[in-house]
Amino acid sequence: MKIKISKPLWQVIGLGTLAGMRTASAPVIASHILSHHQSKNLTQSPLRFMQSVSVANTLKVMSFSELVVDKLPSTPNRIKPFGVLARSLSGALAGASIYKASGNNAFVGAVIGGSAALVSTFGSYYLRKGVVKGSHIIDPVIGAIEDALVIGAGVGISAMA
Repeated sequence: MKIKISKPLWQVIGLGTLAGMRTASAPVIASHILSHHQSKNLTQSPLRFMQSVSVANTLKVMSFSELVVDKLPSTPNRIKPFGVLARSLSGALAGASIYKASGNNAFVGAVIGGSAALVSTFGSYYLRKGVVKGSHIIDPVIGAIEDALVIGAGVGISAMA
């Protein structure tokens, strides 16, 4: 099926935002979209692997482990340097892939996706901490609600393609 990304800017901002909440979410969603909507713009690109059904399925399996690991007390905060870097790179990969697939500049997509992920990393961290403190609901429950929001938003972004 030919790719029909009509609003790549908003998809990339959305994917970057989700990357800030769950590191694996943005590449999973981008790869899912691209594996179902092949783009000739990615054929000769280093990003062509994002169109692979195998990559999409592998990323989906890996993302489920992130949902579990996030709830463990030993999991470091997302605002630790490695977490910030991983989330920014995740948003950049998804952004570059979607932008390139839609005929735009991959570098611009990477900057937009990575920047959105960076902002979302800190925003979602402090929002989650504030909700836990204000609601007196334990963090893993709030984390599960955050997971549901990421999954729902991912479905919505996928429907835009």
